Amino acid sequence: MSMTLTAAPAPSRARTVSAWSLQILLALVFLVAGGAKLAGVPMMVQVYDLIGVGQWFRIVTGLVEVGGAVALLIPGYAGLAALWLAGTMVGAVIAHLVVLPTPAAPAVVLLVLTATLAWLRRDQTLSLLGRRR
Repeated sequence: MSMTLTAAPAPSRARTVSAWSLQILLALVFLVAGGAKLAGVPMMVQVYDLIGVGQWFRIVTGLVEVGGAVALLIPGYAGLAALWLAGTMVGAVIAHLVVLPTPAAPAVVLLVLTATLAWLRRDQTLSLLGRRR
């Protein structure tokens, strides 16, 4: 039995433009949010005091967000970065629902947007993992 690998069809222009637009938007959002955490903006310090795990977690979260934002802009890594940030947003949604007195809506919106980008860039992620569609 012979197996022939064929290249997946190239994504449509609309899908590519949509993905890049979403990547740029999310990169800006996560750079600002992660930067605020790393800079120790008083509101972020208060939020992490309420969460109760310590300020070290604010720094780690800021590094995760800034690193994810940068990776969103590196061709070929956007899908993986979107998965990384979606996982971070799952944690944020849980924190808002369980601990924080503020609405979870912004975190939910970011979760939906990062998950959408992960889906749009799924071929890239599969390629990085050594799997072809």
